[in-house]
Amino acid sequence: MNGRDPDRRKALLDAADRAILREGPHVSMAAIAAEAGITKPILYRHFGDKSGLYQALADRHVRRVIAQLRPEFVRTRTDPRGRARAAVEVYLDLISANQNLYRFLFHRASAEDTGVRSHMTALVRGLGEELGAVLAAEQVVPDAVRAQILGHAFVGMVQTTGDWWLEHPEVGREQVVEGLVEVIVAAFISNTVG
Repeated sequence: MNGRDPDRRKALLDAADRAILREGPHVSMAAIAAEAGITKPILYRHFGDKSGLYQALADRHVRRVIAQLRPEFVRTRTDPRGRARAAVEVYLDLISANQNLYRFLFHRASAEDTGVRSHMTALVRGLGEELGAVLAAEQVVPDAVRAQILGHAFVGMVQTTGDWWLEHPEVGREQVVEGLVEVIVAAFISNTVG
């Protein structure tokens, strides 16, 4: 954005959010610009190009998800089941409440732009690394390498299962939560006794 007004940038991202939520993941850039009361070239000028807008939206929303998940990672150390349940529920609630935005970021933007795909992958990978570090630091998984493997596995599993669940509304949220929690807790148990 190079020296542009941060309040204006926020207003443009807010307009993009409204357009995506209203029109869905296939919203046009023209619709986003119209929602902001500007033209597409002006919209692109604020973000460099379409990729810059996608990355700004990804930063905004993926970092919000991470900020809401982070407290669940460090929640009561003595209750791995409760911790896993809380984190899974937070994630599923966030994506189900913002399905158009989720699909825009993880499907459309990532498919259209390799830079966005790499950026999203790096953000998700960072979450896996953070979870692995917590598991190792708290001795939930005593071996640091195994903790990293499990941290990434849990993040990937929850993300892809959540993606699947959005396409299968006939499956109850509680059933998805329980299935994920059972796998996570089983992994914790096998890594503390094995």
